[in-house]
Amino acid sequence: MSGFFNALHNAGTAVKLIISLVIPAAFAIGLGIAMTKAKKMGVLSILLYVCGLIITFIIFQTLPDFVRASGPLVAVLIFIFILLVTYLIERYLTLNRAQGKAPVNEFMRTYMKDLSDKNFDKAVADCDAQGGTMATVLKGGLEQVVTGSGPSVKITRSPSDIRRTFEEATSRETPLLERNLIALTTIASIATMIGLLGTTIGMIRAFQAMAHTGAPDAIQLARGISEALFNTAGGLSNAILGIVGYNFFVNRVDRFSYEINEAVYDTLDVLERC
Repeated sequence: MSGFFNALHNAGTAVKLIISLVIPAAFAIGLGIAMTKAKKMGVLSILLYVCGLIITFIIFQTLPDFVRASGPLVAVLIFIFILLVTYLIERYLTLNRAQGKAPVNEFMRTYMKDLSDKNFDKAVADCDAQGGTMATVLKGGLEQVVTGSGPSVKITRSPSDIRRTFEEATSRETPLLERNLIALTTIASIATMIGLLGTTIGMIRAFQAMAHTGAPDAIQLARGISEALFNTAGGLSNAILGIVGYNFFVNRVDRFSYEINEAVYDTLDVLERC
C-alpha cells in the first residue's frame, strides 16, 4: 500500500491533475445527478461521505510536500470541498428540473386559459406536459377537487377544503426545493472554523520556532506560517463558495415559492367562481 501511495506522490503532473481534478469532478457530477433523482438521500449520503473520504486521501497523497506539510486539516478542507461541489451540483440540477420544461409565464398563460374555459382535463394535461414543482402542485390539487370538464364539470369540495388541498400539495413539494440548503450553510460555517483552527495551529508552530534560545529555527518558522496561510486560504475558499451558493439557491427557492403561491391563488380564484 505504501508503494502505491509513493507512486502517486511521484507521478507526473498530468497524472496528478487527473487524480486531483478530473476524478473528483466526475464523482461530484455523477453523485449530484443521482441525488436529483432520489427521493431518499440516506444511501447516497453515506456513499458521498465514504467515497469522498477515499478520494480525499488519494488527492492528499498527490499534493506537493510543502502543501502536505500544512497538516491533516488540509485533507479535511479537501473533503469539505468535495461535499460542497456535490451539493452545489445537486441543487443546481434539481432546481432546474423543478422549473419545468417551458418558461413559467408561457405555461401559466396556457394553463389559465384552459382553466378559465373550464377545460380542466386540458389544464391537467398542460401540467403533465410542463413537469416541475409548480405543475405538480397544480395537478395534484385539481385532480382532487375537480371532476369532469366543460359543461359537465363538478367541484367536489367546499372552498375551504379546496384551499386546504392545494396547501397540502404545496407542502409536499416545498421540502424538495429546500433539500440540502442547510448542508451548504453548515459546510460554509465549518470550513471557516477549520480554516481558523489551521491558522491557529500554524501560528503556534511559528511562535514555537521563535521561542528557541539564540537564532529562531527558520525552517520551522516558515513551516508554521505556511501551514497557517494554506489553511486560511482553504477555509475561506470553501466558506465563500458555500455562502454564495447558499444565497443563490435560497433566492431561487424563494422565487419558486412565490410563483407557486401566485399560481395557486389564481387557480383558487377560478375554481371559486365555477
